[in-house]
Amino acid sequence: MHALVGQEAPFDHGREQMKVLAGLEVTTKAVERTAEAIGRDIAQRHQQEIQRAVQLDLPMVVGEPIPMLYVQMDGTGVPVVKKETAGRKGKTDGQPAHTREAKLGCVFTQTAWDEEGYPIRDPDSTTYTGAIETAEEFGKRLYLEAWKRGWSRAKKKVVMGDGAEWIWNLAELHFPGAVQIVDLYHARQHLWELARKLYPNDEVNQKAWIKAHQKHLLDKGKIEKLVAAIRSIHSTNPEVADKIRTEADYFETNAERMRYPKFRRQHLFVGSGVIEAGCRTVIGSRLKQSGMFWTVRGANAILALRCCRLNGRFEDYWEARRVA
Repeated sequence: MHALVGQEAPFDHGREQMKVLAGLEVTTKAVERTAEAIGRDIAQRHQQEIQRAVQLDLPMVVGEPIPMLYVQMDGTGVPVVKKETAGRKGKTDGQPAHTREAKLGCVFTQTAWDEEGYPIRDPDSTTYTGAIETAEEFGKRLYLEAWKRGWSRAKKKVVMGDGAEWIWNLAELHFPGAVQIVDLYHARQHLWELARKLYPNDEVNQKAWIKAHQKHLLDKGKIEKLVAAIRSIHSTNPEVADKIRTEADYFETNAERMRYPKFRRQHLFVGSGVIEAGCRTVIGSRLKQSGMFWTVRGANAILALRCCRLNGRFEDYWEARRVA
């Protein structure tokens, strides 16, 4: 009960729930300590699974072939106590960091699409895994989750994310051969950022530039033409010129991951809305509420507990404890 209320809401709210729903008088600290202790135990057991996976000691997952299996990943900042950001630079030059990035991955399946050809995610097929850790550690974690979900049985495998380099490095390392797709809406954001640099405080020209480049080039997957159009822009402003180079490089690097018409013809998702929603519901709603500051250890314990619960594996965990 401590674990359930502790992963769902602030610890003091959990204390109130224990009293109202079960008539139990417990302290806020008791909820915190117990929930985090159970979360750490779940995380430790998961690490043991990861180590076995690294040694290729993976259980065979039997079952029917899976038509389409997706892996998505992203990161979001979690507010932490001051000692957890010592020596880390903040987003603003000269300012210290106030958050640590929690990496979150999700795995889900798709077997159908609607009458217009748009993909439909299988109901209740999404599972999550995540922690505040290095990309290398996270890659192993996500690979294990994908394997448990039947990666080896998937007919079509898809990895999705934004343009972050660490995402595609992990995709190449752990999911070779998968279709790689950059989230269309994230790519559009890059165009908007450039438009705002080119036409500051001029919404009319911003929208006109976006309409020409997004509708006719990006959305149609004509990335080489888009890159050429961006590189043809000249500016005497060093900041704008640097932005032009940066965005041209971004689209050039991710060109093959932006063939959106080809992906749509295969009835694939082109947006990573599932993982973005996951960052809000799995991490944000519990770890990023007003006034919260976490230790990395505490945040990872609650995140492990929360993923276990949301993935429908909470009872399995208790059964494993009972058997052990």
